[in-house]
Amino acid sequence: MNAGADQHFPLKTLHRRLTVLGSTGSIGLSTLDVVAHARAHYGGDAFPIEALTAQSNVEALAEQARRFRPRLAVVGDKRRYADLKHALSGQDIEVTAGRDSVTEAAGRDSDAVMVAIVGAAALEPALAAAHRGTIIALANKECVVAAGDLFRTALAASHSTVIPVDSEHNAAFQLLDFAQAHAIERVTLTASGGPFREWPRERMAGATPEQAVAHPNWSMGAKISVDSATLMNKGLEVIEAHVLFALEPARLEVIVHPQSVVHCLVSYSDGSTLAHLSAPDMRTPIAHALAWPSRISSPSLRLDLARTGQLTFEPPDLERFPCLALARHCLHVGGSAPTILNAANEIAVAAFLGGKIGFLDIAAVIEDTLASGYDGARTGLADLAGVRALDAQARDIAGQFCRRRAA
Repeated sequence: MNAGADQHFPLKTLHRRLTVLGSTGSIGLSTLDVVAHARAHYGGDAFPIEALTAQSNVEALAEQARRFRPRLAVVGDKRRYADLKHALSGQDIEVTAGRDSVTEAAGRDSDAVMVAIVGAAALEPALAAAHRGTIIALANKECVVAAGDLFRTALAASHSTVIPVDSEHNAAFQLLDFAQAHAIERVTLTASGGPFREWPRERMAGATPEQAVAHPNWSMGAKISVDSATLMNKGLEVIEAHVLFALEPARLEVIVHPQSVVHCLVSYSDGSTLAHLSAPDMRTPIAHALAWPSRISSPSLRLDLARTGQLTFEPPDLERFPCLALARHCLHVGGSAPTILNAANEIAVAAFLGGKIGFLDIAAVIEDTLASGYDGARTGLADLAGVRALDAQARDIAGQFCRRRAA
């Protein structure tokens, strides 16, 4: 396509039928913003929607369904089925409810699935999409961390393509030359450092949930914002990069970059280091994932380096932010350790957000759970039932530790 060609050139990827799992969350909203922009820019038939799902926000889901006209709308909370059915009465949109219905939506015939469900709840839907062979725009790291072997096996068997949506992994996806895998020396994921980057531990001990979710650069949901504040988010991302890109732990590094402009650096054996830069706006990697291997216009913020002024980098402080060290430890242990790590973290973060434990207790609960007889488990989990059983057991133990700290 020539530089002067019609900007509305009908890219084949614009006709992909899309399913959005978790459409009312932060990533889901940004995904539909990209879709709306594409329809305004290229035509109203861009990215037809197969299905939209949400856990309980029926009001937002119904509004999205009326606007984007999916074939199916699903609410995960069965108690909200009647509300959604009433809200979409006369709309010629199929309505279902329940956890199994969300998984079934992921397995429906579509060209691409945006997995934007938060936490391990995305595991079954992500695997359903992976088993049928499609493009998976993956905005959930927990399912890969909790069931990496299962996920990788399903992808290999079905020849599904995963396009990571996390800004760091999406950047790595664009920078990595897999034909020159032998020459990849190091992949460095950047971390903003979160809202407590310069806080001493004594001050962090009294941090409130409101302070923890006030991310300096990104607009995200509460759980991932707390993970960013503890640096667990970066630890989970290191494990995810290991699974998605088959990179040895020794090749994966983390560096704190407060401006969140450089998202990943890939260093090669000839001395070259390639960097991916963009403004901190999740609509950029979302647009890339939806249109890959093409590129489309998106409503993302544009990078202005002159206005940014300077880019700074510093090593992570593992003493003040031990969650990153715990995650790296679990990556080296392997086996079921990442599954336990993820489960304990979800329970601890929920307890913190609920005002039941302190900010520093999050890492302590995770460490206690890992030390409760599971940390040395190097056996991989062979099936989904095994993953679910271990996940439930780890959540129960983590909950016990949370209650002890709340007492």
